[in-house]
Amino acid sequence: MARYTGASCRTCRRENLKLFLKGERCYSDKCSFERRTYAPGQHGQNRFRKVSDYALQLREKQKVKHMYGMLESQFRRYFYLADRAKGVTGLNLLSMLERRLDNVVYRMGFAGSRDQARQFVRHNHFQVNGRKADIPSFQVKPGDVVTLKEKSRKNAFIVESLEAVARRGVPSWMELDKGNFQGTVKAMPNREEITMPINEQLIVELYSK
Repeated sequence: MARYTGASCRTCRRENLKLFLKGERCYSDKCSFERRTYAPGQHGQNRFRKVSDYALQLREKQKVKHMYGMLESQFRRYFYLADRAKGVTGLNLLSMLERRLDNVVYRMGFAGSRDQARQFVRHNHFQVNGRKADIPSFQVKPGDVVTLKEKSRKNAFIVESLEAVARRGVPSWMELDKGNFQGTVKAMPNREEITMPINEQLIVELYSK
């Protein structure tokens, strides 16, 4: 199945959680999730039924997949790599998702949403350690420096996002230098820095069947 291109706000309502897929709109009074917290569709307000364990696991996986803007095949591959790596599978999975270049650009404040960050990366607005980096799935590591190219520093969308970064905050495992339009990855992300309500164990249980 191809990437979902419908209304992002319907996704938040379906998962019953604000996923911050629309950037600044999610912080404003225009947020559809704030106005209509029930599920989308004709019978959205009447969906009161018993939920099975499988349904809980599936919804958790779908929530995280939509949050990071992944296709099913991509997400499954991340789980496969996380399962083979040393350590706890669920934590490995979240760490790999957080270290994607498009997510790092978003978390540093250069973009208002992960979708926007993915587009910026694909359009070659950023460099990593002074080298070309236009692959959103590129995995950063401690010590990497992400820099906005000189020609892109007047981009209105990027400037607007950097001005609003104080409200969202920058995780402690990375550091933003707004004056030089660059950020540094100081360490590997830890579980406490992922503030969204994610139960990674449900995803592990789903894929382990």
